[in-house]
Parts: sequence; structure tokens; C-alpha cells
Amino acid sequence: MSDSHQQDLLALEKKLLERQEKLEAKQEQLDSDKEALDEKRQKYISKLEDVSGLTREEAKKMLIEETEKDASSMIAKIIKEKEEEAKATADQKAREILVDSMRHGALDYIAEYTVTVVRVPDEEMKGRIIGKEGRNIRAFEQATGVDVDLDEEGIIRLSSFDSVRREVARQSLEKLLKDTRIQPFRIEEIVEQTRKELEKIMLDEGQKLAAEVGVYNLPSEIYQTLGRFKFRTSFGQNLVVHTLEETKIGIQIASEIGADVNVVRLGCLFHDIGKVVEGEGSHVKLGVEYLNRFNLPETVVNCVAEHHEDKPFSSVESVIVHIADAISGARPGARFEDIENYAKRLKEMEEIAKRYEGVEDAYAFEAGRELRVIINPGKLDDSQTIILSKKIQEEVSRALAVPGEVKVTAIREFRSVYPEHTI
Repeated sequence: MSDSHQQDLLALEKKLLERQEKLEAKQEQLDSDKEALDEKRQKYISKLEDVSGLTREEAKKMLIEETEKDASSMIAKIIKEKEEEAKATADQKAREILVDSMRHGALDYIAEYTVTVVRVPDEEMKGRIIGKEGRNIRAFEQATGVDVDLDEEGIIRLSSFDSVRREVARQSLEKLLKDTRIQPFRIEEIVEQTRKELEKIMLDEGQKLAAEVGVYNLPSEIYQTLGRFKFRTSFGQNLVVHTLEETKIGIQIASEIGADVNVVRLGCLFHDIGKVVEGEGSHVKLGVEYLNRFNLPETVVNCVAEHHEDKPFSSVESVIVHIADAISGARPGARFEDIENYAKRLKEMEEIAKRYEGVEDAYAFEAGRELRVIINPGKLDDSQTIILSKKIQEEVSRALAVPGEVKVTAIREFRSVYPEHTI
């Protein structure tokens, strides 16, 4: 290798070494500057924290919260718009469901009052029904517990707040019109026979009502109780009509919204069963107690317990039963509250009289202005009967708001029949 070439290599190497030294020096300077910047940054952050009163983490949290707040406002706006859209759609859908349900539940309606009319073929037959000095008609009124009006030509009006009594009286009177032996003893015999036949009618009516709404295989006692709906009103609305209407409406609503149709079906069918069950307390309480005797599903019993909101709703099925009941009952012309209050007042009058010792039965007539009391002649004599009449009259007038003065008629009759001897 020539000397000139060697010198060139040495000069290049020297230059490379110088450049490397410069680069290292710059790197050191950069590192130094970086450390200085970090120190200044930390000092700046510290000053910001001192001025704002917030730590770095707190400031970060605040920033995140502000961001979330902005996002939440946007989300809430979207949700509100969707809710308003859903509400408008839901109202329309709800109207469609209710209208369709009411259409399916529509029934022919006949208002229930307190008078039944029986037509007689002629005035001669009416005279036979009245009997000598009115003894037959008095025996009929006493046996049936209804008030008989004979003033209008061609008809006999049977008046009572109790529709079962009116039905017994109607059927008994129609049998007597075909019978040639019209006398007090025969009248009592036919009335008693009709009462027994009515039990069979109630069983048939209960089975018919249940079958019409698609319910089968119930205990016969429940069918018997449901059959009493035919002879019971709720605020003037016949209970069979109300129950059929409500059940059809409830079933349709349940089908539309996907609820348990069978629970609603049974809940609607049984919701007013307490109104025909004997006992103390509201019809809701009596109905729940009655249904629990037959171990019916809890969901069904809850529908009955909650249909007047006596308890909070436990299921959507309970709400549907409540709604269906309200639709049927609130329909214009469906109910007459005065009829219900009238019947309740007369029933209370009879119960007051029956609480006294020696009273076998009691019947309220003339819208509560007259109370007839049947006395057991073996327990009270004539003087005691007079005193008892006064006591009953005073208690009824004091306890109940009865229009006018209450007339109490106590009937104490001694009767001897041979070969049997009865008192």
C-alpha cells in the first residue's frame, strides 16, 4: 500500500472519530435537555395542581366525568325520543286491544230490577190464587217471602230484593196456576218442592256458565255456587252477564299481550264468587277463603284477592282481571248503584230480626217500610211477641236509614194437623 493511500485512510478514520464524539456529545445534550424538560413539566403540573386545588388523578376523573356527562345527554335525548315514539305506538296498540276485547265480550244486556211478572189466564184464576178472605195469598207470601201485587188486571207482580225468592215464587205460582188444589198446605208443599228443584237448576246454570267461558271439570259444589250468579245482581247488573262479559274481555286481552290465558280465565270467572257465599266480610275476602278450600292455584286466587286492588298486584294476570272487571262494570248503563244499596238495606233488616230469640224467619217488604217476622209459637207467647215486635222496630229504625216509618208484623201461628201434630 502506498504512503498516500495510508494517509487518506488515517484522515478518514480521524473524521469518523470526530463525528462520533460530536454525536455522543449531542446525545448527552439531548438527555440533559429531556431531564430539564421533565423537571419543568413536573413543576408546571405542581403549579397547576396548586392553583386548581386538584391532584392529577382528580383532574383526570373530572375530565372523564365531563365527557360521560356530554355522552349521557346525547344518550338520554335518544332514549327520550324512542320512549315518545314507543308511547305513541303503545297507546294506539292498547286502544286496539281494548276495543277488540270489548267487541268479543259484548253481550245482550237486560237490567235487573226487583219485580217479576206472572200472567194469569183470567180473573177467576186470580180469585182462586187469592183464596177465601185472602188466605191463599197470605200463605203464599209467608212461604215465599215475596210481596204480591194483584191490582193490575191479567198479571200478578212478585216483588222482592232477593232474586232467588222471586224465582222460587214465580215457579211456584206457575205450578199453582195449573193445579186445581189451591190451599195453604198445598202452597207450602209446592214452594218447598220448588226450592229443592232450584238447587238442581243452580247446578245446571253453574255448569253452563263455566262451559261458556271454556272451564270444565270443576267440583260440583263450585258449579252449584256459580249457578247462584243467575239470581244475583251487582249494582243492578246480573252477575252471570257481568261474569261472561268480563271473562271474554279478559281472555282477549291476555291472548293479545301473551299473558297466561287460563289463569285470567279462572280469575275472571271466580272474581265475584264471594258475593254468593255466606259469611262475614267483603266479597273479596269471602271469595278467597272459599276458593282456598278447593286448593286452586295461587295465581288464580291472587287474581280474586287483587281485583279491587285490596292488595298490590302480584302478576300481569291480576292486572288484566282488574281491567276487565272495570271495563264491564263501568260500561254506560251496566249498573245501578241504588238497586244494590236497596237490596243490602233490606237484607240487613231481615238479619236484625233473625238475631232475636224465637224468630224463625223474617221478610222485608215495601222497600223496607214493612218487616214480617215469623215467630216460633213454642218459644214465645202472645205478650212476648208484641214486645219483640216493638224491640225489632226500634232497632231497625235506629240502625238503618229507612224511608218513612217501619211497620213490623209478627206472625205467631199455632197449627195442628192430624195424624201428625206440628207446632
